[in-house]
Amino acid sequence: MTSVANNLWLVPAAKSLAAAEKILGTDAMYALIFRNALRDMDSHIDYVIFDTSPSPNSPLAMAAITASDLIFIPTSPEYFAYNGLENLLDLVKRIQKNLTPTLRIGGIFFTKYSPTYRRSLHHSFVNMMKEHPELGALVLQTSIRENVAVAEAQVNQQSLYQWAPGATALQDYEALTDEILTR
Repeated sequence: MTSVANNLWLVPAAKSLAAAEKILGTDAMYALIFRNALRDMDSHIDYVIFDTSPSPNSPLAMAAITASDLIFIPTSPEYFAYNGLENLLDLVKRIQKNLTPTLRIGGIFFTKYSPTYRRSLHHSFVNMMKEHPELGALVLQTSIRENVAVAEAQVNQQSLYQWAPGATALQDYEALTDEILTR
């Protein structure tokens, strides 16, 4: 764990985390590892944000979802992402039923997308999801526009605040945070 700012810590993705995931998946109780680790932390921590692979086969994703009260799901408006989203939602339902009855989906938001982009296929997927009887109510208003500054900040191991404080993606993430906090 690394301190990245006052009262903000990060456990970055690393090769050791990938190796730990393989070992974690062999433990019969792996789904409860984060929940158990965070059990007595409520009075010390306001938010824990897990950023994991969206794969329903990922032990880290399973453990993160199991430890969560509320999840927000990023997706891109594309065919394979839509199919993956359906699989992830099925996993969430199984976790709700068997492990975490209080788990809720807080929302779904689009990345690398803007309503002003000239990609009609993307707009079709967004509209399809908004009209979907189950997903429609979950789609957030805020989307994250495509922006090279995100990849550059990752490569340079800096936050967007440090790397590109004027980036449109940073503005989008701030708007998304505001929307999430109001839900």
